[in-house]
Amino acid sequence: MPVDRSPRGAAPDRGALIETELEILFAVSRVLSRSLNLPETFAEVLDLLHDQGAYTHGFIVLKDDGGEEFSLRAAHRDVGGVSGPVRYKPGEGVIGAVVASGETVLLPRIADEPNFLHRLKVFDRELPFIAAPIPGEGAEIVGVIAAQPPAERALLGERSRFMEMVANLISQTVRLNRRVLAEQQEIKEERDSLRRRVRGQHGFDTIVGHTPVMRQVFEQVRLVSKWNTTVLIRGESGTGKELIANAIHYNSPRASSPFVKLNCAALPENLLESEMFGHEKGAFTGAQSQRKGRFELADGGTLFLDEIGEISGLFQSKLLRVLQEGEFERVGGTETIKVDVRVIAATNRDLEGAVADNTFREDLYYRLNVMPIRTPPLRERAEDVPDLARFLVEKISRAQRRDLTIDDDAIRILVRHRWPGNVRELENSLERAAIMSETGIIDERAVILAGLQDRMISSPGIDAPPPPSLGRPGPATPPPVDLDDPDVSERERVIAALERAGWVQAKAARLLNMTPRQIAYRIQTLGIDVKQF
Repeated sequence: MPVDRSPRGAAPDRGALIETELEILFAVSRVLSRSLNLPETFAEVLDLLHDQGAYTHGFIVLKDDGGEEFSLRAAHRDVGGVSGPVRYKPGEGVIGAVVASGETVLLPRIADEPNFLHRLKVFDRELPFIAAPIPGEGAEIVGVIAAQPPAERALLGERSRFMEMVANLISQTVRLNRRVLAEQQEIKEERDSLRRRVRGQHGFDTIVGHTPVMRQVFEQVRLVSKWNTTVLIRGESGTGKELIANAIHYNSPRASSPFVKLNCAALPENLLESEMFGHEKGAFTGAQSQRKGRFELADGGTLFLDEIGEISGLFQSKLLRVLQEGEFERVGGTETIKVDVRVIAATNRDLEGAVADNTFREDLYYRLNVMPIRTPPLRERAEDVPDLARFLVEKISRAQRRDLTIDDDAIRILVRHRWPGNVRELENSLERAAIMSETGIIDERAVILAGLQDRMISSPGIDAPPPPSLGRPGPATPPPVDLDDPDVSERERVIAALERAGWVQAKAARLLNMTPRQIAYRIQTLGIDVKQF
């Protein structure tokens, strides 16, 4: 009901005023609780004050972020269009006085106040004016709400207290908005930090290698990362296929979008379809709610399908449709869902042989094999073993939270190992060796205790290429071991003598000035696997 609209001089109804103000306060609290969009909620609050309380020319100013001035953030439509920014400094005019003192200012008549600035140029100089501070944390003033109440002056004190109540309600919303914005900024900074860390963890620097085959892989990854081309990563288990997939995604334009992974060999066919495409509620026993599949989760990003060669023939046809059309239906659903997903697949299987045996669809093979990348086994890049070993030791050091190093004697053993498990086996072996090392130095003894002597390559040129140098990129063939060099370990000296002697122990013993019995004892205690011819 209208409030204080009677002609000047008529006695106002205080009870009716209080009732109306309570209704307005309730409506204001509901508006402020609906949204943290301050311009929208402030506009609604000023509308309520105007329409239900007859408060005209209402406006709200808030403190600028990181500054001392207060800027106009909302004004009722009866103020009209404001040209240019409107700002107030503490102590400047009536609004500045409210900010400086933290007290409400009540002017019975604007024309009587010489400090009124009239910056909005719309106020009725004959009407009262009320400006109430919007409190912040502690003694801080974060803003001011002001308006012109009706002309009657008998209840201006009540109207002034009412404006203070509205200001307090607005204060809660402003403080909550500040906290939300601060948390959002913190989350954004943390997100950006995590993105930088992830890109650093999955960039080219984490893929160790300087051999020609690895340089070729790096070049392929660098070029294919720019495009949305489907990639098929081929290679034995433990050669780092997932690292290559990570590097492609996090160096691509999709790096800020989801990177979703799925091991196709880890799930039976009936679960694989649900996992990849999702399912509707009630699609099968146990489907108690709708669930998005990996393709939906990866929309706009990249989907990595590991062990793609293990999927069944029936599922191959379903996957082919998604790759070709970019659309699918959830299990138990009829709605066609379109997605924008880049697919990176990986396998250690001979897909060409599977195509020839009719166990893998030829059309799916060609759809996946758009850009093949082969990850070489460790035996083809033996020169990378020293750098890989040092890189992995640093990684293990961080995981075990202690200082770890590896010496050259241990690396000499590593470069002569067969490594059927490739880099994964190398990492596991180094972790075992680190456990065996009490001093933090992975030496020859720790490596032998880790069991690596069981698969030593005893004769270079037969089972593997010659062992590389122990330093950084350099010549592939190391100089022959000097049997009289005091810095060469006893195990290395014995192996070198055996190699020169064609693995005839009696000849090797003469090279070392030992008896055959002595060298046989050394071979046994040092864990040397003697090559038989």
